[in-house]
Amino acid sequence: MKAISRLFIVLTIVSCSLRGVSQVTSPNMNSATKMMSSDKNLTIGGYGQLDYNQPFGGNSIQNGTLDVHRMVLLFGYRFNDRLNFVTEIELEHVVEIYVEQAFLNYSINTYVQVRGGLMLVPMGIINEYHEPTTFNGVERPLIDKYIAPTTWRELGIGFTGTIPEVSVKYQAYIMNGFSSYNGGAQLSGKNGMRKGRQKGAESYIRTPVFAGRVEYFGILGLNVGFSTYLGKTQSTLFKNVDKVDNPAIAMADSSIVNMSMFGLDVQYSKRGLQLRGQAYYTKLSNTLQYNYFTSSDDALNDLGNSMYGYYIEAGYNVFQEFTKIKSELITFVRYTAYDTQNTVSDGVTKNPDYNIHAITTGIGWKPISAVAVKADFQFKKPQAASTYDKVFNAGIAIWF
Repeated sequence: MKAISRLFIVLTIVSCSLRGVSQVTSPNMNSATKMMSSDKNLTIGGYGQLDYNQPFGGNSIQNGTLDVHRMVLLFGYRFNDRLNFVTEIELEHVVEIYVEQAFLNYSINTYVQVRGGLMLVPMGIINEYHEPTTFNGVERPLIDKYIAPTTWRELGIGFTGTIPEVSVKYQAYIMNGFSSYNGGAQLSGKNGMRKGRQKGAESYIRTPVFAGRVEYFGILGLNVGFSTYLGKTQSTLFKNVDKVDNPAIAMADSSIVNMSMFGLDVQYSKRGLQLRGQAYYTKLSNTLQYNYFTSSDDALNDLGNSMYGYYIEAGYNVFQEFTKIKSELITFVRYTAYDTQNTVSDGVTKNPDYNIHAITTGIGWKPISAVAVKADFQFKKPQAASTYDKVFNAGIAIWF
């Protein structure tokens, strides 16, 4: 908790220290925003990445993996000047097909838009801006796998808009929540929140959650975001339970986890310099009952009472110094820390393997902004370990 507090303070100081710049820039643009900004009735786009991952080091031979990690097709349709439909169809690892987004957006004006359907939860940087040419490194940051699991989307409805006078963009949605129980535990210390995503696939709901985000973009090159997610998880155990069957209701209640997640992120760019930082803190309650209820015969479930994760990253476009070169060559380094068992309930022993520290450093060449060729080294270890797990990653990324 001390580490996450320090990062929140650092990010706040960085954002405050840059207030001397008065020019206004625009908010970030992702695939959905890009498609809705088109003046065409039908818009087609896509993105994808092909990865090579090779563990190395140690005394044993380790195979690498080659993977068409994801190929995504995007379709947008403009019914009129106010009403748009956006969808993303994703193929992962060649064989898995998902609907990543499918929503209607009705624009009342710049300040207020009504949005409903399968939408990305507005938490942090990567979940909304996850196109592979928009981030450094071959793989997405580790905290966006376990703490706020990208790509995190659920069905919901709400409002979004931009207030240009104060350089603020906002989002506020009522959505479906994580699944905590569907015949077994969906949440744990090992996997964090990742397996709880329902993704709009025959998802079930009893109590909706609130998800919101505010972004400030009033300083040239700077974007600061604050995200929050509040509510309860969902469980199949409530199905067909009699309203006066108190024992059955109590059992179903034991399969629910109360959740409060907060995120702060800062991005700053000037000339060739790129700075980025992101932090999450998640508070969970009712975990004592949940862990005992979802335990197997030989082990107590190990979901923690809180989780945190953060990273800080610095990158630089080497070609910035050569005005005749229009492509980009970006070198970067990222430090990451996260713990899915920051605190635990009675009976649960903290597993030091869930407290992870990692350094990722690499390079990416962008011949044009829509194409990137990347390579990096990642060194990852639990805090108590003496040696790092080492992986070399390389890949190709596109976005159009």
